[in-house]
Amino acid sequence: MTMETHADRLIEGRALTPVQLKELSVRSNAPGLVRSITHYAAIAVIGTSIWLTMATDGRWLAVPLIAIQGYLVAFLFMPMHEAAHKTVFRSRFLNVGLGHLSALIIGYPYEYYTLFHWDHHRFTQDPTRDPELLNGTIPTSDTRLAIAYTGIQQLAKRTVLMLRHAITGNVVVPWIPENKRSLVVREARAYALIYLWLLIASIAWPTTLLLWIWLVPLVLGQMILRPYLFAEHTGCERTRSAFENTRTTYTGALTKWFAWNMPFHAEHHAYPSVPFHALPKLNAMVADRIVHQGPGYRKVTRQTWAWFRRARESAAATTP
Repeated sequence: MTMETHADRLIEGRALTPVQLKELSVRSNAPGLVRSITHYAAIAVIGTSIWLTMATDGRWLAVPLIAIQGYLVAFLFMPMHEAAHKTVFRSRFLNVGLGHLSALIIGYPYEYYTLFHWDHHRFTQDPTRDPELLNGTIPTSDTRLAIAYTGIQQLAKRTVLMLRHAITGNVVVPWIPENKRSLVVREARAYALIYLWLLIASIAWPTTLLLWIWLVPLVLGQMILRPYLFAEHTGCERTRSAFENTRTTYTGALTKWFAWNMPFHAEHHAYPSVPFHALPKLNAMVADRIVHQGPGYRKVTRQTWAWFRRARESAAATTP
């Protein structure tokens, strides 16, 4: 499955020639291996440092390391996302393997996410068909908005949904086609069994290792990931053009590295066949067409927060 629709090609195709798009869309194993190894190696190094610090110096001194680990673990969303597009490696097997590994760590079943994301690309910013809009609501107060920005609600909702799929065997969300529902159920059950096995092993050991190097960081990392994800489309037009309905945010090299170049998000939506490592080059070719270009995530987060407040006030004003 490649996440590029005929409509996308008609709308965005004029920005690049077919030859340019073909050159940019070439897949290569090397960039994916380098990015994957550095991301996972960073998690291993920081995780080891957390455990050693807690064992020798106490839990409180490990807090800064846990925060860093949170960023790294939560942002495994990025290799999962890229693997859903099958653009990390030339090999489908390697893409699926990396996708499942990353998805398992962040608690977001890979096959389910791939189908969810496929519809997101097909129907970006369509309030009746985009799963990201169907799956979210405008927070009704600043308190609820602040909670939404922590990402904890979203993490809890997808965990509950996965367990519901695993336990009941029923999949009713509209973005999962009938012929894929059994796959989603099998996947949810496999993930749930792995989590159960890890829980039993941790109790039997006994050890809190996974709690401090994985679970606590995963929860804390949502507070960075969620504002980042809100920046992708919040406040953008609800049109078919990726250059209008998606935001590119300019940020530092470190963020781009661990976000797998997804801050170039308008480019990604316009040409989803282009691998992550080619997005900076694509940006240089199409930047003048992108309507929403964010000057860093702090400023964009203030913009998205303000948009949510305006949307809430507008909804309240039109409610009888």
